[in-house]
Amino acid sequence: MSARTAGAQSAGPPPSFRSGELRDPKLSAALRTLELTVRRRLDGVLHGDHLGLIPGPGSEPGDAREYQPGDDVRQMDWSVTARTTHPHVRQSVADRELETWMVIDLSSSLDFGTAGCEKRDLVVAAAAAVTHLTSGGGNRVGAIVATGAQTTRIPARGGRIHAQAMLRQIATTPHAPDGVRGDLQSAVESLRRPQRRRGLAVVISDFLGPIDWERSLRAISGRHDVLGVEVLDPRDLELPDIGDVVLHDPESGRTREFSITPQLRADFARAAEEHRLQVQQSLRRCGAPVLSLRTDRDWIADVVRFVSARKHSFGTATTQRARR
Repeated sequence: MSARTAGAQSAGPPPSFRSGELRDPKLSAALRTLELTVRRRLDGVLHGDHLGLIPGPGSEPGDAREYQPGDDVRQMDWSVTARTTHPHVRQSVADRELETWMVIDLSSSLDFGTAGCEKRDLVVAAAAAVTHLTSGGGNRVGAIVATGAQTTRIPARGGRIHAQAMLRQIATTPHAPDGVRGDLQSAVESLRRPQRRRGLAVVISDFLGPIDWERSLRAISGRHDVLGVEVLDPRDLELPDIGDVVLHDPESGRTREFSITPQLRADFARAAEEHRLQVQQSLRRCGAPVLSLRTDRDWIADVVRFVSARKHSFGTATTQRARR
């Protein structure tokens, strides 16, 4: 299935997880619908290879074992050899045994949407897509879920049962109280400790707050592949032309009334575009490609196009290495 064909089959908005009740039958149905949508649309472009976000081939140092005749001497672990006085080699761990960690931003600014869904629903959908794309072949997936009021760490494990339980926990994360600001920087920073085996770090957020997370993400990118998933609503980028409007900022708790004038709309759009450009530049400096999802677009088609482009770039890079 080509990206064009996949994009033509509109999936519509992701299901709503607004209730957030663990035993709500509507929540279970929504999660099942989401899982089926992701599997049907992404398996077509992946053709059974679930490493759609992780480059390869490669290897990661694993445990040491005693040297055996025929072992590659370039894999000698001299520190262990010196400590034990017996020759040891460092085994390699296949890329299909790597870990993916997601930073899930569920701060109050995500509890908003004026199109097909709320941004929070799109965050859950993005997490489901990332999980499906990276959990095959023995890989493990974990998450750090941050609301500003609390941060929850979901340990990285493999298997479909873990993936389903993790997505349910993300979808049922309590909403932050009004007036509580998100803290994306702290959530990203928490990925640095403890040090993890090389893998993939994914940040899913609207990135509307301060860009104070770049230093932490750049440090992570020194060892891991990184990816930014930007989740936006049209009203994050432009104000409606509706005259007087009351705007509420859930993270500060402030409410103000504005008269929407052409000048205000232009100023807002300009400021929003400048901030978004700064976010994307910061992510690029961290070596992170950006997947942009919007509440007014076919989100799964955007994921399919992104994955298709990534797989093409991986294949091109592999071909070039082989020629050299």
